[in-house]
Amino acid sequence: MAQFESKFKFSVGPWNVHSGADSYGPATRAEIPFEEKLKRFAEMGFSAVQFHDDDVVPRMNDLTDEEIKAEARGVKKLLDKYGLKAEFVAPRLWMDPHTIDGGFMSAREEDRDFAMWRAYRSIDIARELECDLIVLWLAREGTLCAESKSPVWATQALVEAINNMLTYDKTIRIAIEPKPNEPIDRSVCGTMGHVLAVSAATIDPKRVGGNLESAHAILAGLDPSHEIGFALAFDKLFTVHLNDQNGIKYDQDKSFGVENLRQAFNQVRVLVENNYGSKGEYVGLDVKAMRTTSDEDSYQHLENSLNVFKALEQKVYKFDYKKRDELVEKRDFEGLEMYVMNLLMGIEG
Repeated sequence: MAQFESKFKFSVGPWNVHSGADSYGPATRAEIPFEEKLKRFAEMGFSAVQFHDDDVVPRMNDLTDEEIKAEARGVKKLLDKYGLKAEFVAPRLWMDPHTIDGGFMSAREEDRDFAMWRAYRSIDIARELECDLIVLWLAREGTLCAESKSPVWATQALVEAINNMLTYDKTIRIAIEPKPNEPIDRSVCGTMGHVLAVSAATIDPKRVGGNLESAHAILAGLDPSHEIGFALAFDKLFTVHLNDQNGIKYDQDKSFGVENLRQAFNQVRVLVENNYGSKGEYVGLDVKAMRTTSDEDSYQHLENSLNVFKALEQKVYKFDYKKRDELVEKRDFEGLEMYVMNLLMGIEG
C-alpha cells in the first residue's frame, strides 16, 4: 500500500525533545545535542523548526546585537544543511529575573525595556533565519495579584509593545498565542477573541494574528476546532500548535489526539476545509514526551502525533458531506454523531 502523503507541511520545536525534568522531579533522559535534533526532525519529515530566541542564541543576554546575529547565521547554516526552514522565533520572556511579574506588562520600566530588547533581538534572529513570523506566548503577562495592575493599562501596554515591534521591522508578522492562565494567574489575552481584539487595536492589524494551541483552548474550556475556525474566519490564523490535554488542569502538551480524538478530528477537518497551508502556513506540533519515556524513544511522541494527524486527515477526506447535509436537514444529530463515531472507529455502514 502506498504511503499516505499529507497535503500539509509540519513544524516542531527543539524543546519538544527534552530530558523529562519537570517541576517535581529531575531529568529522566539524557540531553540530546541541538544539531542531532535538527537532523532527526528532517529525517522524520518535518519541513520547518520553531525556535525560542535562546534556542538559537543561548546566553544571548551576555552578547552584543552583532554577536547575536552572527550566532543566528550559524544556525541558519545548520538548517540549510538538513533542508529545513525556520517557521518562527519567540522571545522567551518567562525565564528571566526581569520577567517574574511580566515583561511587556511589568510594573517596572527597566523590565519592560528588557522585554522590548529581547523582542527586537528575536526579530533580528528571525531575519537571519529568513523567516518573518514572531510568536508571542504571553506566559507571565497578566497578574498574580488582581489588584497589582490595571487590566486596562496592561492591555494597552501589550498593544504598545506590539506596535513597537511592528515599527522596528515593517515586514515582520506577529502571532499571539493565547492561554487563559499558567504560569500567570490571570492572563489578559486568554482566547483567540482576545487576540483578535488586540490585533485590531494595533497600528497594522493585518500583520498581527494568532497561534492556536489545542491544549490552551481546552484549558479555557473551549473547543480547539472552534478557536481555529474563529481565527480562520478573520484570516488571522498564522500558525497552530497541535497537541492534547486531559481536562482543565495544568498544561500537559500530550501527543495530538490521544485524549480527545473527536476534537482532534474536527481540528484537522476545519484546517482541510478552509485550505489552511495554502499561504505557506505550517501545522506545528507542541507535544512533550512522558517522563517515563526511554532515551531510545525520545522522538516517539512526535511520530505518534504525525501518524494520528495523517490518519485523521484521511478520515476527513472520507467524510461524506452529502450524508452530513441530509442528516442536518432532518435535524438528526444523533445520527450524525454516530456517523462520525463510526467513521473514526472504522465501522462501515
